Amino acid sequence: MPKKTFVLGIVLIALIGISSVGISQVTAQKAKDLYSQVELFSYVLTTVQSEYVDEKTPQDLIYGALRGMLSGLDPHSQFMDPDEYKDLKSETEGKFGGLGIEITLKDSLLTVIAPIEDSPAWKAGVKAGDRIVKIGHDITRDMTLDDAVKKLRGEPGTKVSITILREKDDLVKDFVITREIIHVDNIKDPHIIAEHIGYVRLTEFRENSYNDLHQSLEKLKAEGADSLILDLRNNPGGLLDVAIRIAQDFLPSGKTIVSTKGRRSSENTTAQSDNDNGDFLDWPMVVMINEGSASGSEIVAGALRDNKRAVLVGVKSFGKGSVQSVIPLPDGSGLRLTTAKYFTPSGVCINGIGITPDVVIEEKDSKEGKDADADKAGVENNEDADTIFSDLEHKDDKNLSAEDKKRMALKKKDQEDVQLQSAINVIKGIKVYRKFQQK
Repeated sequence: MPKKTFVLGIVLIALIGISSVGISQVTAQKAKDLYSQVELFSYVLTTVQSEYVDEKTPQDLIYGALRGMLSGLDPHSQFMDPDEYKDLKSETEGKFGGLGIEITLKDSLLTVIAPIEDSPAWKAGVKAGDRIVKIGHDITRDMTLDDAVKKLRGEPGTKVSITILREKDDLVKDFVITREIIHVDNIKDPHIIAEHIGYVRLTEFRENSYNDLHQSLEKLKAEGADSLILDLRNNPGGLLDVAIRIAQDFLPSGKTIVSTKGRRSSENTTAQSDNDNGDFLDWPMVVMINEGSASGSEIVAGALRDNKRAVLVGVKSFGKGSVQSVIPLPDGSGLRLTTAKYFTPSGVCINGIGITPDVVIEEKDSKEGKDADADKAGVENNEDADTIFSDLEHKDDKNLSAEDKKRMALKKKDQEDVQLQSAINVIKGIKVYRKFQQK
């Protein structure tokens, strides 16, 4: 073996962090095997660099090797070059460019975890669980997650075409979507629905999500709320520590929120609430989930159900039960590495399985439902009875204030949401049950 190759092998060991693990922590045989494989890698690297038809820089070769190494582990581990690492940090801060979808590889297929509400993908009609089978002219079979993200992202104002497979509807559909800078609001539509029932939707678990949610809860309390529907539908997750803090708002001290288990003892942790006098510990609660609820959403939902603090309503969640650590590298690049799996307080790992709600309610497409109702009644779809009466009742809407119009729009949206209506009924049932217990 040439001397320069051996030196390169030592450099590679430093690059991939072997020194940080500590050779003393592995057996002599494992260390010997590791060095022999690194030596092989070094030999291939120098051979490619000297013999490949096109000249490649050392960075090109190392970055390519690291991408392959990380993508071969699982769908969620990833090597990020400096630009991609910068994009990841922008995502957790709530502003980034693209279509507004969270994607993963599931069953080796590029799958939408959830579209971000009000994003270009959401407005176009992309749904959680859609399989992206084509991006532009490229079939996504064998496409890495990293490559897919690169193809989906681009300059704001540019268009990208995608083809999705919606398996439950046996539907293949094309979309042409215009990329935008995605501004993400952590909280959507906090308001009192009825009978002192507060509602708030949490879109993702980012740096400011806890503070934003807590402020919304305080506002609802000041407006007279005494119970809560926490909507985590299409919430793809985010930061683990934020999910833990949010669950803690509703759990008394000593209750387990989540545990993680990994190969290293430092990854084996149990998070417990230390909330001694929280304002929301006694509120009757419903948590809403669907197939777009993943990771942090499943942590919160699982913690509240296992501790008998909330009833889950909706449909089965996505099933992402692994923890990714983001590790910065010296040159500005980074790793997103799966370092542990998480378990709900009852000891269940839902990775690849998901959480089935206590009350399963399939989502109903409001437009399809109205059309079906109109057909049954023998009324023309474009001028049904509901539309006629609505027009009469709201003919003076143009004179309403912006706040009144917003309130009316929210009320209409609430009434058309069959899952939300079921959640309201569950909250009412809990309140009635508590009254009986007090007698």
